[in-house]
Formats: sequence, C-alpha cells, structure tokens
Amino acid sequence: MAPELPITLAGEAVHLLGARALHWPARNALLIADLHLGKADLFRRSGIGLPSGGTSDDLLRLGAMVHRHDVRRLWILGDVLHGAAHRAAWYRQWQGWREQHPQLWIGALEGNHDRVLPKADLGIELLGERVQEGPFLLRHAPQRQAGMHVLCGHLHPLARLPGMQRRWPSFWMREGMTILPAFSGFTAGIAPVLGAGEQLVACVEDQAIALPAR
Repeated sequence: MAPELPITLAGEAVHLLGARALHWPARNALLIADLHLGKADLFRRSGIGLPSGGTSDDLLRLGAMVHRHDVRRLWILGDVLHGAAHRAAWYRQWQGWREQHPQLWIGALEGNHDRVLPKADLGIELLGERVQEGPFLLRHAPQRQAGMHVLCGHLHPLARLPGMQRRWPSFWMREGMTILPAFSGFTAGIAPVLGAGEQLVACVEDQAIALPAR
C-alpha cells in the first residue's frame, strides 16, 4: 500500500495515484475522470441534505497532486460538470482554483453530463469526444480501439477489500483499456465483474492498493 502504484501501460511508465488520478511523468500530465463539478450543490438545491465539502474537497485534492507532481497538463476524461452550469458555490470555488494555477493547461473530453460545458467559461480547452496522445486514446465512455490503449471513465468502478463492507473507488485494468475511478467524492458506481486477467486497483484514503488479478 502506497500513495502511488507505478505500472507500464502501452510501453509508457505511469503512476496510479490513490487520490484517484493517473500521473504520466513523461508528459508532466495528470488524468482524472468524472469531476462532476457542482453535484453536491445541485443536490442541496433539490433539498437533499449533504455534508459540507464536495467540490471544495475535490479541488484541494487535485491542487495537492498538481503541486506534488509538478503537473503542467491536466486531462479530464469527461463529466466535468454534473448538470446545468449555475453560478453557485462550486463555480466560485473553481474560478478561485483556476486563478491559483494560471499556467496549467486543462483539456476536457466530452462526457454525457457536459452538454452545457461550452457555455460554462471554466478556462478549459474542449477536445471533443476523443483525442490521441502517444499510445493512448482518451475518451469518456469505455470503447475499445484497435492498436491503442484507451483511458476513460464514466463507469465509476468500485472495489471491496477483503474483510470490509465498504466499496472504494478503483482503477479497472483491462486488456487495452484502463477505466479511471470517479474523481468526485460524491459519486456512486459499479462493482465490476472481472474478466480473465483483469484487475482492480483500489483508492483507499489516498493509498493505491492493487487487488489480485482474476
């Protein structure tokens, strides 16, 4: 158990971070999926009681990783937003965070919750549904691509550790594909049924724990 798990994907050295991100040192890049900005605010406006935190906690975690790993590029693999881009508390928090990282390039793949993202004015470059970076194809929803390793999100994989009832956000390692955990702290998810050779890497209190492969 450690804050990061070094592995090789498609010939590239990367680190799976227990704080729910993939670090690509050769590109000074960080990849996250399913940020879901404003999800907690949306629930609260609907009368659903939630504890404080949400976006502010997620951005603190993200900022710490950007600083620790000297990140110059941030890719968000879809679902930057959760719903309509209301100018609520999350928007002010994001704008403050963006001002603290003016030199950080941020690019976003289009997710199923991102219909209003082009009008949200978040200081993000919109990259469409898919983009190739080196040996990787970046996109939101899992879909294989011959000859490439797909990095994606959307499914919010969860893992249960032996002896524990709680499920934890996880990387789902598959042939030709890595599905990242949801970065947002306010997300449900699925417990994958693993195929042969597949593996989960659980993110437990900012520690990365590789579970046995099937």
